[in-house]
Amino acid sequence: MNVFRDSRPEPAAARAARPRPATGLRARLAELRGPVPPRPLDARALAALAANPGCRRRALLDGAGVDKAGLARALGSPAPFGQSQFAIARGHSFEARVKADGGAELVRLAREQLGGAADPEPGPAATPDLSAAGPQGRAARTALELREAAARGGWTFLDHPMLALDVAGSPAYLEPDAVVVHPDGLWSVIEIKSFPMIDGAADTAKVGAAARQAAVYALALEQVARHTAEEAARPAPRVGERALLVCPKDFSNLPAAAPVDLRKQLATTRRQLGRLTRVDELAAALPEGTTFDLRLADDGKTATRPAEELAEAVESVGAAYAPECLAACELAFHCRGRAREADLVESLGRGVRGELGGLRTVGEVLAAASGAADDGQEPDPAAEALRRAAALRAEALAAARPTPSVPAPAPPPAAERDARGETECR
Repeated sequence: MNVFRDSRPEPAAARAARPRPATGLRARLAELRGPVPPRPLDARALAALAANPGCRRRALLDGAGVDKAGLARALGSPAPFGQSQFAIARGHSFEARVKADGGAELVRLAREQLGGAADPEPGPAATPDLSAAGPQGRAARTALELREAAARGGWTFLDHPMLALDVAGSPAYLEPDAVVVHPDGLWSVIEIKSFPMIDGAADTAKVGAAARQAAVYALALEQVARHTAEEAARPAPRVGERALLVCPKDFSNLPAAAPVDLRKQLATTRRQLGRLTRVDELAAALPEGTTFDLRLADDGKTATRPAEELAEAVESVGAAYAPECLAACELAFHCRGRAREADLVESLGRGVRGELGGLRTVGEVLAAASGAADDGQEPDPAAEALRRAAALRAEALAAARPTPSVPAPAPPPAAERDARGETECR
């Protein structure tokens, strides 16, 4: 029997009125990502989320596992940042040096900087083998060795352990440089960086980024500690609120260490991870049919989707651009270009944005600086400060302007000079 079907497309109104099938969070994120494997979240990405917690765009894209670097290239704003091969090789060489002899130097530094008065001298530390098949196997092996180290006592050095952290309902596998278990059972994160520590101090911005990254590892250790307590029916092992930062000393290859307080970064990262667990709310607020699928060609690298469509999808999610994003987010150059096109004050920095209050664009700022106060209305503090700054600038420019001087008399013509010379000779 032949069955005839109407081949005409369904009207848009009928498609909108038709109920959408209920899908879970993972299915919705897969729809946003497209038919490609999700990009796994690492500690750097989670630390960057904590550095800019107000950016819904990054929270959604990272939660969905979207390849932001490929998205930026398809939009025509690739991110040209990254470590040089020389810096990577130097970092690997320094890390191998400080981890030699079973991490004896790191354990000694951990006792000096993080240990208590009752900690014994760090002799040979236990160095368990953490090798296993796949990230899940390595994470399970790491959790087992952490439990045994806490029960065994003494110092234990774990080189590149694998930790699992639940992010938006999915496990993110994280690999810190090292973790040290103290004789009293305390678990401490060790971060090894290649930037120098000169006279006992390092670059503040780089130390802050390292602290945020170490806080992510500490949260993963806390999750392992909770699981350990549930399985063994005993109190959870303690995770240190201070990490050990190890850097080259004064541009040499010798290690220098300093403790880094993680309490502020831990609180911020917890809040940001809480926002990621509500990524379904961000996805539900998107327009119908929004997707970040690049429609890759057969080579799996070349994007074939028009840049205009991708830009429209990206702009449907609000962003909180700041100049600091240029060093941490692949989409930062695209967001900066859109912020400049819209004349937004966010492109000037978070400090300026906070001081300007409700003034959102540079045009509004200039208008407030040059305008007069409205009678009968409560003055805006930001506008008042701008007017005062404009007046002070005008006064300073007027005071610095040079006073006009009397011009010097012009020299006499050549004929007059010759006649004057003949008279003097006579």
